Amino acid sequence: MAIAETQVYMPRAPRPKLRLLEDERWLAFVLLVPTMVLLGLFIAYPCVRGILLSVTNSRVGVPGDFVGLANFYKIFSDGIFRTSVYNTFVYTGVTTVFKLALGLWLAMLLNRNFRGKAFTRAFILLPFIIPTVLSNFAWKWMFDPTFSVLNWLLYHLGLITGRINWLGDPDLAMISIIVVNIWRGVPFFAISLLAGLQTISPELNEAAAIDGARPWQRFWHITWPLLLPVTMVVVLFSVIQTFADFQIVYVMTGGGPANATHLFATYAYQIGIGTGLLSEGAAISLAMFPILFLVVVIQLLYIRRVEVR
Repeated sequence: MAIAETQVYMPRAPRPKLRLLEDERWLAFVLLVPTMVLLGLFIAYPCVRGILLSVTNSRVGVPGDFVGLANFYKIFSDGIFRTSVYNTFVYTGVTTVFKLALGLWLAMLLNRNFRGKAFTRAFILLPFIIPTVLSNFAWKWMFDPTFSVLNWLLYHLGLITGRINWLGDPDLAMISIIVVNIWRGVPFFAISLLAGLQTISPELNEAAAIDGARPWQRFWHITWPLLLPVTMVVVLFSVIQTFADFQIVYVMTGGGPANATHLFATYAYQIGIGTGLLSEGAAISLAMFPILFLVVVIQLLYIRRVEVR
């Protein structure tokens, strides 16, 4: 009687490539490769290219020769560049203070329970999600000296008797772009701080209210200390974004009138692209990084100090 032969199934050994993916270190590397490629192409390469351009006398169509720090000496003696530095600090400082104050006030209101709360929170985000160029053109129309809806409103309220050239006066133009930046940045502060407020237990405020603490005392001694780490992170991102702002100024004033509203980014664009002096434009852009790096380091140290408390 023949004995039936039985076949024992032996699982195949995994392929060498699949075996490597089972290692968490190799898997992490594979998943990070697309991000590393994108960062290399769009951040690392332009940064290195900018550094190389800043130490040459390159122009559009002309490679140029090595000149060392001559471009940096030239821009530091440029009056328009010094005005751009001053404008950038004023622009960043004033807008950050107002965005923080208005965003915190709005977050406190949105943290309450009221009818239509979800719709209001979504509506608040509109200034932040509308394309920047599109909203800037709308603001530019509102500041137009001939067709300005602001002039029309102020005139019918009896506050002015003639047209105001908002973007034609150096001081008013600076105020105008600051207002637009605040309008666009407040929703980001409000939603971010609202998320921080919702992590604070209501029982803390209720206990303080029972003990007789007033609303301002509850905010200053309970809400604000717990919200401070989130606030510092939001301020850090806002400072970085505002310091390198370009679109608002470029669309509304183009750096004018008479170069009065130039920031680092707009002046670098005007010199590098507008006049074709690529090396000087790169030097202006790079001059922003040491200042911004110092500001970021100070803020990060302060954030770490706050979190350790």
